[in-house]
Amino acid sequence: MSKNQSPPLTRRHVFAGAGTAGALAAVAALLPTTPEAPPVQAGPAAGSGTEHGRYQVTQHVLRYYQTTRT
Repeated sequence: MSKNQSPPLTRRHVFAGAGTAGALAAVAALLPTTPEAPPVQAGPAAGSGTEHGRYQVTQHVLRYYQTTRT
């Protein structure tokens, strides 16, 4: 074989390439897609009298603060 000639394409190389391409296609088909973001819903206005979702200092929060003091 001279330097200018490439090695002959064998059946083994063709099947190996086809198997690799098939495996890559299977992996690409199984990859998760990014879901669309759900629409944002507006919550109650600030100062509307509801305390849901706001930070509240409760007994267990105070106990945690006491344990973290050095």
